[in-house]
Amino acid sequence: MPLRTINAARYVTPLREGGSLPAVIEGDDDGLYVLKFRGAGQGPKALVAELVAGEIARALGLPMPELVFVELDAELARTEPDPEIQELIRASEGLNLALDYLPGAINFDPVAEQVPGALASEIVWFDAFASNVDRSFRNPNLLVWHRKPWLIDHGAALYFHHGWDGSPTHADSAFPMIREHVLLAQADDIAGADARLAPTLSRGTFESILAQVPDAWLVGADTPRDPAEHRAAYVEHFLQRLAHRQRFVEEAIRARA
Repeated sequence: MPLRTINAARYVTPLREGGSLPAVIEGDDDGLYVLKFRGAGQGPKALVAELVAGEIARALGLPMPELVFVELDAELARTEPDPEIQELIRASEGLNLALDYLPGAINFDPVAEQVPGALASEIVWFDAFASNVDRSFRNPNLLVWHRKPWLIDHGAALYFHHGWDGSPTHADSAFPMIREHVLLAQADDIAGADARLAPTLSRGTFESILAQVPDAWLVGADTPRDPAEHRAAYVEHFLQRLAHRQRFVEEAIRARA
């Protein structure tokens, strides 16, 4: 389903846990969202990772808040007393990305919270597939809402694409960083997760997700001039990742053991 586009009506409060200084905003649909700024230090590639990895998670049926595009007017900066926030809003004027705000959600506590083995295994599989380096004990990037874990903050996924010109990637990587995953100990059926999840992904899945990435987020000094070429390169990466998934599946099982 295509992402909705809303307008930012009000800046509510900054969320200072992340280095990119995301914020809670109110949309013109009266909803609350966690806004990821295009003008933050990580740049548009972080938004590409948020969108692509988040929508892959949704395609896999994993618990993921709705993603929306957000049109941001630099005029919102006038009401903010913090110069850093003013600068960030002005630098991000135009199209940005946000996640649905989950009211009452709490941060996942890896000591206190138990995730069912099947779901933990699916999240581990997804993070290995998406090369997500940021679901560790130090920074789980999970919320608990209505007694269920929800995946958030995928800006650090697809780490290969920073400085990437669209040429072939090492898509067959075993992803040894999976050993740091916060849910690895609870992931008791990674092979079963692979059997369930892999068939749900296809070229059409990846093409439909990449088609939603705005051209402006793809065009840059380190990308091909034609955004369509870059989208095709992402699709090819994911298809190769899928074809060679046995490497990261075996690595995850070995790391857990």
